[in-house]
Amino acid sequence: MSSRLQIEKLYALGKYADAVPLAEAAVDATRLAHGPDHAETARALNDLAVLYDAMARYDEATKLYREALAIREQQLGAEHADTATSLVNLAHACYRLGHYDEAEETYRRGLTIYERLVGPTHPDTATCLNNLALLYDAVGRYNDAEELYQRALTTYETALGPNHPDTATSLNNLALHYDAQRRYDDAEPLFERALTICERILGQAHPRTATSMSNLATLYSHQRRYEDAEALFRKALAVFETAFGTDHGNIAVTVNSLANLYWLQGRRREAEPLYKRALEIHQKVHGPDHPRTVACRKRLAEATRDRADEQTSQSDA
Repeated sequence: MSSRLQIEKLYALGKYADAVPLAEAAVDATRLAHGPDHAETARALNDLAVLYDAMARYDEATKLYREALAIREQQLGAEHADTATSLVNLAHACYRLGHYDEAEETYRRGLTIYERLVGPTHPDTATCLNNLALLYDAVGRYNDAEELYQRALTTYETALGPNHPDTATSLNNLALHYDAQRRYDDAEPLFERALTICERILGQAHPRTATSMSNLATLYSHQRRYEDAEALFRKALAVFETAFGTDHGNIAVTVNSLANLYWLQGRRREAEPLYKRALEIHQKVHGPDHPRTVACRKRLAEATRDRADEQTSQSDA
């Protein structure tokens, strides 16, 4: 089996940490064989960046995406499909880092190329639509986001079928959009369908399945179905920890969600250490100024203050 096939297999299994050494070696070997500015080198850089991205090593991923993009623009041209792939990947990394203006501009460049080369109903176009919708949700452009989510879902279902993992991702994203607007009855069947697809196609121990579990758990929390939510959060957290170790962005998000769940139930002593753990991971993975880090730091401060006030009230009584 070739090195690239091994990397792709490990990526599909969610074993990103195992794939990274192979991908790093592939970059070195490709540079040696073809030179630093060859299209094959750009492909190897992109493959490694995708793994870094999946492991929430966004700064490293962004650097490699930029390098791969520069090579592809020079060697393949600004309108090539591989150039569009580099643009979309770079945009996604910028989005993850909270660089929303650059992310939107870069997504739109990639989308324009995809629509021209493969048409508006191709899965690559749908992926770009989906990612741009995520960005619009993040900046509060909810109507624009919903339109793009629905376009992307229709495209995935038509092009890939109703039971493909990418269709599940699209279902999850539209459901998250509904959940954020408290449209719980619209969100629940989409979350459940997405989880069913992931469990059937990827298995229960895959990170994408864990993401679906966590999303449905969040909905249950909003519906005050606390026992159901806790069971799913814990299941998702176990999968993430097995796949990624202890310091991954998905782990921080899940730990923070579990802390929120405990806080809602008045389980203050259980919530606070989870907020601390989530903040430590966010700071390590995203840096001190990322929106997720800032939000988590604020939530921990509120939790610490509220618990101190509670202890003072009990002492006074």
